[in-house]
Amino acid sequence: MSLLAEDSAVVDLGLRWTPGFSTLGPEFFTELRPTPLPDPYWVGHSDTVARELGLPEGWRSEGALQALTGNLPVAGARPLASVYSGHQFGVWAGQLGDGRAILLGETAGEGQGGLEVQLKGAGRTPYSRMGDGRAVLRSSIREFLCSEAMHGLGIPTTRALCVTGSDARVRREELETAAVVTRVAPSFIRFGHFEHFAANQHEDALRKLADYVIDRYYPACRTTGRFNGNAYAAFLEAVSERTAALLAQWQAVGFCHGVMNTDNMSILGLTIDYGPFQFLDAFDPRHICNHSDTSGRYAFNQQPNVAYWNLFCLAQALLPLIGDQEIAVAALESYKTVFPREFEGRMRAKLGLLDSADGDRALIEGVLKLLAAEKVDYTIFWRRLSQHVADGNAEPVRDLFLDRAGFDAWLLLFSERHAQTPRQEAADSMLGSNPKFVLRNHLGQQAIEAAAQKDFSGVATLLTLLETPFEEHPGADAYAGFPPDWASTIEISCSS
Repeated sequence: MSLLAEDSAVVDLGLRWTPGFSTLGPEFFTELRPTPLPDPYWVGHSDTVARELGLPEGWRSEGALQALTGNLPVAGARPLASVYSGHQFGVWAGQLGDGRAILLGETAGEGQGGLEVQLKGAGRTPYSRMGDGRAVLRSSIREFLCSEAMHGLGIPTTRALCVTGSDARVRREELETAAVVTRVAPSFIRFGHFEHFAANQHEDALRKLADYVIDRYYPACRTTGRFNGNAYAAFLEAVSERTAALLAQWQAVGFCHGVMNTDNMSILGLTIDYGPFQFLDAFDPRHICNHSDTSGRYAFNQQPNVAYWNLFCLAQALLPLIGDQEIAVAALESYKTVFPREFEGRMRAKLGLLDSADGDRALIEGVLKLLAAEKVDYTIFWRRLSQHVADGNAEPVRDLFLDRAGFDAWLLLFSERHAQTPRQEAADSMLGSNPKFVLRNHLGQQAIEAAAQKDFSGVATLLTLLETPFEEHPGADAYAGFPPDWASTIEISCSS
């Protein structure tokens, strides 16, 4: 099918829509339709997300394909692109916005509302700046798979319904083919939305946005006694705590985001905007996954501090509403207690420790130092340690270390700490906390290369494994093995 005309038929996806973000008014967005792509085809889809949206069985019709590529309008949708600003690599970048993403609308739901549905790669918007408004197949597959992988790991994230592709050419470092990701989240509002209106001294719009987010997603901030009933300060504190918990999960699983600009930070504490991300192979706290990050600002071990820096930027944006700088600073303080508490809790679960005890922090720090010293594969170590607790065989995990004596000394402390813990309970905790499968760069690359040849089986296989990453999946051990040597040569940049 070729490009479709503006007056083509409307597609009914079976979704009920509610006004949602569009109620904020025209200063927050521009209404526009996606730009069509020729001859679209399905690349990958998540039936799990389809069910959460309430899509009917057999939803992947020709009409849905055209609509979710941006070629046909969706019945009841009100497409728009939102404006925001932000700090990029620590520098104020001014006005940004949805340069290649178009929000179809929000589905009707119970309580706090439904889910926003967004097409990423749907064409130019007024906020595209010098961009083409498109996404490429490579980055779209990575975002689709990682969105669902993070959900499978229990980490808050935007979701992805599907990827559609087209043979239309898009230039990045080289010519690639275009694709569109259908993204889903309770909200795509970012720190940068607040920064935009604060920077432009548009306090009425800033207050309107804050009231909307508080009433929709943080209603408890209206009734808390914290900060003498200052709802905006309570809101900042709540966002800080959600962000702290998110970062603790990232660090525990070994996830590098790669581009933690303030416009890539979700106001709901979700992982958002999958670009140059990576799950660690060898454990290197200073690892930089973004080839564009020449200064190492977003190195793995810098992520918790960067998140706090971004929250400070949010606090500055909210200051006209909070009204007192000391109160704003106080609202940020919980980050410094929530992050270490949440991180230690995650690490205790990875170690199968069912309670807390003196010495746990030293046990955690000790094993991380050992892993870093020898750059041991992070995911494989934790899974093998889990299996050791389950079956008593320490050799597979010992084989990961050249410094056997150093590891044996730590393992003795670990075993002593487990002495009073029922083995099966500890093993179950560890096997449920340490995934067998993560989206390693080389696995994604292999699926991408096959998809470029119209073979989408690799995408489907990875999705199946990543949706339930703690299960054994007999016959899929190759996807849980060590990365090949060439994996270290993969370069992922901001254009990814």
